[in-house]
Parts: sequence; C-alpha cells; structure tokens
Amino acid sequence: MRMHKLKVLLSLSKPFRRNDSSFFLSNHYCRQFSAQPSYADYLQEQVLVEGRAKSRAAILNRPSALNALTPSMAGRLSRLYESWEENSDIGFVMMKSNGRAFCSGADVVTLYELINEGKVEECKKFFQTLYKFVYLLGTYLKPNVAILDGVTMGSGAGISLPGMFRVVTNRTIYSNPEAQIGFHPDAGASYYLSRLPGYLGEYLALTGEKLNGVEMIACGLATHYSHNERLPWIEERLGKLITDDRLVIENSIAQYGEIVYPDTRSVLHKFEKIDKCFSQDTVEEIIEALEREAAESHDEWCNTALNKIKEGSPLSLKVALKSIREGRFQPLDQCLVREYRISVNWVSKRMSDDFCEGVRARLVDKDFAPKWDPTRLEKVTTDMVDRFFIPLDELEPELNLATAIREPSM
Repeated sequence: MRMHKLKVLLSLSKPFRRNDSSFFLSNHYCRQFSAQPSYADYLQEQVLVEGRAKSRAAILNRPSALNALTPSMAGRLSRLYESWEENSDIGFVMMKSNGRAFCSGADVVTLYELINEGKVEECKKFFQTLYKFVYLLGTYLKPNVAILDGVTMGSGAGISLPGMFRVVTNRTIYSNPEAQIGFHPDAGASYYLSRLPGYLGEYLALTGEKLNGVEMIACGLATHYSHNERLPWIEERLGKLITDDRLVIENSIAQYGEIVYPDTRSVLHKFEKIDKCFSQDTVEEIIEALEREAAESHDEWCNTALNKIKEGSPLSLKVALKSIREGRFQPLDQCLVREYRISVNWVSKRMSDDFCEGVRARLVDKDFAPKWDPTRLEKVTTDMVDRFFIPLDELEPELNLATAIREPSM
C-alpha cells in the first residue's frame, strides 16, 4: 500500500507535458493515427500544468515572446483555475513562467493583426476572457501564489497582482506602459494602481515607468521578496505541503524570503514630489506642476517624467487618468466592467486609431514615431474622453461577471 501511494505521489509531481513519453504511451491507442503534435497540443503547451500532492501550478510557456498572453492562454488559465477551485483534492494553486519574463502583458501585436483583418469581435472575446480571469483570481476561494520572476507588464500584472501571494525577485521588473502604445492600463490596473500610496498609481500609469521587486514590496504590490536563486527551494517546499491553510503557505514562502528596502535612488523616495505633481486634476496641470518643480529643484527626475508622459498618446493619457481616479472608489468588478468599455472603444476605433498606431510604431515597424490623433493634449476634449466610459449600447453587451455567485453579499 505504501509503495502504491508513493507511485501516485511521484506521478503527480511530474508536469503534464504533451511531449512527455509517458503521456504518449498511455494514450497510444487513441493517438496512434499521428505521431505529429497537433495545433491543439501547441496551444496547450503555451500554459503547462505541474501537479503536486495537494497543489497545481500553471506555467506560462511562451518564453520567446516574453510569455505575452494570447487568447488561447487566457482561456486555458480560466479553465484550469475554475477546475482547480472546484477540486476538493487541491488545496492551493500557483502560477509561474518559463524564461526571463513572467508575462509581458497581452500579445498586442496579435490584437493589432486581428483588428486590421476586421476581426474585432475576436479582440473583444479576448478581453472578456482575460478580465473574467482577473476577476476569478481576485475572488479566488483557495490560496494562490504567483511567482513574478522577470518582466511583468500590463496584463501580466493583471493575472497575478489580484491574487493572495505575489512573490517577486531580484529579476522582477514591473510596469504599465499602455499609454505609450495608445491604450489604457487594464486587466484590473485601475483597481490596484488607484490603491497604491498617495498618487504613485497616477505616476506609473502616465509615465509607464518601471519598479523593481524591492520597490514592489515597499509599495504593497508584492507580498514576498526572494532572490531568484532561492525559488527552487520555495517551490520544493510548497510542493511538499499537504494543506489549504493560507498561514502555512505564507510561512513556507517567508522561510526563504528576505527583508529588503529600496535604495536611495528609488522613485519611492520622491513621494512628496509625486503627490505634489500627480495629485493635480488634469494631465495638463500635472505637466505644469512637473515643469515648475523641475525649474525650482533642478531634479532630473522631473524632466524624465515629463519626457515619458509626452511619449504617450494624448487621448490615452487623459483616459488613463480618469480611469484610475474612478477606480479609487470602485471594487474590482466595477473597475473591470469600466475597463472593458474602454478597451472595446479602443479596438473598435470609435474615437481614435491610437492603439493600432502605437503598436505599429513601437512593436511592428519600430520607427518609434507614432502619429497620435489628436496630436496634442489641448485638442483632446472632455466629451472625447467621456465617451470611452459611457455604458455600451444594446447591441454591444457589457462585461458579464459572476458577481452574484462569487460575491453574493454584494
């Protein structure tokens, strides 16, 4: 009996890879017609699964694309997490990645191509699936751990930061650079950015500037910090746990964690200036405040922030600021519904072509010379911005989240 149990545990500890020889042997009779991997296998391998005795891990596996999220990846993550939540044999879940990035966000080049091919409905479906997964993660009933070892941008933050435990490392680089490609901080960004200390969220959204792992710990975006060389120890420790107790899981992570503080060059030492400048009511006033501060203090940080803001789409900047300001007073589900409206307007080109133009300039042609429309902040009217936030009409369904099931007290 003991030997039988040991064999079961050993089999669970192996990742469920489609190229695993045991998989092909056990499925010989149903797959003997072809020795070639199918397209479905390829899509499935973009998110691998690793099983342990009492836990499961989803592994983002597009390292050559910095694990950028495709529609199939978002769908697979949703199905996996839903099934794991319902499985009483699973106590907690994890998410990690292969390669030097955790997740660089949505695969915006694919979205750009779909829009140009007239397949806007597929883009909408992607955002629906992605935002529903973010909501699932933010209301997940079981302890969940995300290991953000590497680049974590945009939607990559969205599929991890709403979770319970967020482990960052010396390799973690986080940012929300959406305004610089003519989009808006989405996938829950208006929720978690608006809850950062002071006006740090506005600063990150408008400039697209980066934070490292230490800074993420300091401002509350992450819960644990560990050098990436210790990650195998953390994973080994978690893999041996037979529990669903969040305190046991938290202590197991902390056992290999480190107490860290931002160095003297960190932007987190500029909270007074951030709040002074980014608390202004409009993007124009934020820019004026930065220009005054630069003239008075001769702090190069002000000029860097100004230059970053001026790289962004004028319309995106104003939409992003309004979205974060509204997010301060809304729960996660309402933030996601609003973000979905904004995303639909961007991909439908109802007000502007800035999203496609930004992707073209930065990621396709790479001339880094986007032709924004409108070209200047003063040409962006209040009406243009407000139209991104208007509820969708009868022919355009709103994002439908399972709030009645997941948050019945609301």
